[in-house]
Amino acid sequence: MALLTPKQRMEKRLADTMVKAMATFSLIEDDDRILVGLSGGKDSLCLLELLAKRMRIQHPRFEVAALHVRMENIQYESDTTYLEGFARDLGVTLHVRTTGFDASTDTRRSPCFLCSWYRRKMLFNVAQELGFNKIALGHHQDDILHTTMMGLLYQGQFGSMPARLKLRKMPLTIIRPLCMMRESDIKAFAELRGYQEQKKQCPYEHDSHRTVIRRLFSEIEEMNPEARSSVWRALYKDGKLVEDP
Repeated sequence: MALLTPKQRMEKRLADTMVKAMATFSLIEDDDRILVGLSGGKDSLCLLELLAKRMRIQHPRFEVAALHVRMENIQYESDTTYLEGFARDLGVTLHVRTTGFDASTDTRRSPCFLCSWYRRKMLFNVAQELGFNKIALGHHQDDILHTTMMGLLYQGQFGSMPARLKLRKMPLTIIRPLCMMRESDIKAFAELRGYQEQKKQCPYEHDSHRTVIRRLFSEIEEMNPEARSSVWRALYKDGKLVEDP
């Protein structure tokens, strides 16, 4: 048997981790129609590639498409041509929509919140318009753990982004198939695959507390390498967030 290349070994490792997450959190079922939120970053590119390749196995049977949302008033340069070619090579349809917001209309919310909210609103609307029942987002384990710490330190709450969330007001379910993956592994895979980086020039990019939390968690892991698994075990039990009823 031929030995796997480093790229093949890494892809198998990530694919196996995604399948484990699918089984643990019941993320994908037969006849699901899944719309991937494709920002163009390494996480969403990795998610689309892994789901598209898993779709070909047909166990379970599901369909995948992608949506890229442009913000007309935020300087985030995305190469739509690259994203279209990336999706096409995977046999996936890419939809591109544009939205925007006026930060001066709601001074109670940060521009980062408004940008995220309007992107998410477009994602929900397009999913329903095109008949998708699930939306896949590229949040990985680091995102989930950092969100947990932000909740504890800034809001006094213990919880995070669930791997699977059925919306109450819409016939949609949000899934996060990368939820059990380390960001470092996704970054390594992106480098091996040669993903093209999108140019970020957002004027609000450094206003978030997330950058501080990322650095803090990295320092905690240096002091205690088991911190990651400890927080994860505390956060999830029997495939559900501890805050779930």
